[in-house]
Amino acid sequence: IGRRCDLAIVVGGDGTLLNAARVLADHDVPLAGINLGHLGFLTDISPDSMHQHMDEILSGRYVMEKRSLLKAGIHRGDKQISHSEAFNDVVVHKWNVGRMIRLETYINDVFVSRLRADGLIIATPTGSTAYALSAGGPILHPQLQALVLVPICPHSMNNRPIVIEDNNVIDIVVCDNAHDNTQITCDGQIAFSLKAGDRIRISKKDRPVRLIHPAQHNHYELLRAKLHWAENPLRS
Repeated sequence: IGRRCDLAIVVGGDGTLLNAARVLADHDVPLAGINLGHLGFLTDISPDSMHQHMDEILSGRYVMEKRSLLKAGIHRGDKQISHSEAFNDVVVHKWNVGRMIRLETYINDVFVSRLRADGLIIATPTGSTAYALSAGGPILHPQLQALVLVPICPHSMNNRPIVIEDNNVIDIVVCDNAHDNTQITCDGQIAFSLKAGDRIRISKKDRPVRLIHPAQHNHYELLRAKLHWAENPLRS
């Protein structure tokens, strides 16, 4: 479908748009989202104003943003055994046993840390308001060329979130997995089981996702509405 369309209108929630973004990523098709879901960070056109906003968009009055995608390759020994893409985040995490896992992190082949935790989130600016935010990570402006690494319930409080440039290559190594309780999940939708010694290589995909917003789109207004921050100040 990506070879035959000029605009993808996604009707659903943020999860629906995440899936559409991955599917259409190689075709450079812009996406506009109509929110029928819960939160609507990405699908930011409400059904009530759908006709007005879509008329404006189809008339050329809109805001377009380029958002980065991640690609993740799973390496076992000297072979890549699987790969996927993510718009929000790549998460390496425990899943079926209530115990921490051990992970090593490398950036551009330089050792960074050894982590005992429930997992590690690698999020794009788009994903910084999703799982990463719940785990204590910062909110990144969507136009920042950055990634954030956020530990999930680390054993040591010295393990804090770190923000890096998005042109870095991140490797996550599973140190041990005696109970086969480690997984990688992309965007909360694609999962793959990991073994001890597996290496996950994460980098930015060459092609960005293009999101279409109404002409009145304002990122800070969106944050205020979706995260229930303080209302507009009384003074005009």
